[in-house]
Amino acid sequence: MGSRGSDATEIGYLIKQAQAVLNARMGEALRPLDLTVPQYACLEQLRRQPGITSSELARRAFVTRQSMNVVLHGLAERGLVTRSEQPGPRKQIFAELTDAAGDLVDRANERVARVTTRMTQPLDEAGRAALISALATCRDALGTPLGDGRAEEKTDD
Repeated sequence: MGSRGSDATEIGYLIKQAQAVLNARMGEALRPLDLTVPQYACLEQLRRQPGITSSELARRAFVTRQSMNVVLHGLAERGLVTRSEQPGPRKQIFAELTDAAGDLVDRANERVARVTTRMTQPLDEAGRAALISALATCRDALGTPLGDGRAEEKTDD
């Protein structure tokens, strides 16, 4: 396997470790607002795309559809989102932010921005731009399924 295999493994571990720490710090920053990271992700996505389906919200917040339904129910009880009374095409339920959610999302965004700024502070502007580009490239490279669920195997032909 050599160093190339161990470098590839190390990259995967570093990305997962960074994601786990980022998620923990975001959770700490959002706790005083009585928000969890999935709730914040839901509210932020609803701001970006009003009327988005709960299935798409779940994908964007990295939770299951069942978990997103729980998140949406809790946010609706707090008066932060409304859900459509009538299902749309394919029995989808749509959600939208209420006016009351606007200020909360602004405050949450400020807190999350402080966390991500702290995370990238050791990098200069060029380093931050390179990080964004590299992560987007990696995401895009994995954007399509491999087909059988196994890692692609390369041979030296």
